[in-house]
Amino acid sequence: MQARRARSEPQASGDRTGRAAPHALLRRLEWRVRDAADALVGGDYRSAFRGRGREFDQVVKYAFGDDVRDIDWNVTARLGEPYRKKYVEERELTVVLLLEDSLSLQFGTAARSKRDALLEMAGLFALVSAGSRDRVGFWHALPGLSQVRRPVRGRSAILRAAAQLVARPAPSLEIPGEPCLDWKPLHAAFPRHTVLLWLGDFPPRPAPAAWPSLRRRYELIGVRVDDPWERELPRRGLVPALDPTTGELLPLDTGSGATRRQHAAWRDERERSFRELFPAPATRLVVGSDEDPLEALVRFFRLRMREVRR
Repeated sequence: MQARRARSEPQASGDRTGRAAPHALLRRLEWRVRDAADALVGGDYRSAFRGRGREFDQVVKYAFGDDVRDIDWNVTARLGEPYRKKYVEERELTVVLLLEDSLSLQFGTAARSKRDALLEMAGLFALVSAGSRDRVGFWHALPGLSQVRRPVRGRSAILRAAAQLVARPAPSLEIPGEPCLDWKPLHAAFPRHTVLLWLGDFPPRPAPAAWPSLRRRYELIGVRVDDPWERELPRRGLVPALDPTTGELLPLDTGSGATRRQHAAWRDERERSFRELFPAPATRLVVGSDEDPLEALVRFFRLRMREVRR
């Protein structure tokens, strides 16, 4: 489903959040983050969102459930049983927010588009990272263009960079094409053990060719926003819908059995593709555009805390 429901009155483009005053939006989000600070970091922020940016401490016996990537193969071969490296967490993380700004994000049947919701999620992640004194970088991928901002530290610098991202208009529907995701320059732009938050629509597609090496180098987390129609089509019969990729107004029969089967197959394929990229539940976050993004973020952090303790 990549069509936007037609409305009886003209609607703004999918960049409604971007057209609003970005600093006002971030201030509103910041107050909400402060109110939810205990829920977000009441356990241990470092345990929930530390990445793999840690300093080596010692070698200990491997136990079931430990990260296999930490196994010290030299010690394991010498002693005849598995040992792993134990790390001390660094005080400062590097967090990078990648917004894959595809045309399909401008789809919206709720009060806001998926793009609006993703920009709020990006703002929340930036505010939490700024409050924890991390370095935050931004990568904005648009059709035919990729803009990378190196990580900065300090609340003011992070909020300025986040405001610039939120203020950027949505890509024009008249320019077709997929966002430019060139993974090669990442190694020069962002250090090892960076926490890379990939915010996008994640249509069914193969994983990037560089994905195995990226998983070894970074901690990768996928953030997707679903529209209510993507989760379940309404039973309304014929509904006029605008396809944002072509600009064509099409009649969509949401009550047709064939349409609903086609929609269910697409939904299942997209979910399968998303889980292949991010297999562990604590590495993927799905939020409805009609949901409260802060509540979803709190649930996500609690899940990560439980996984780390386990």
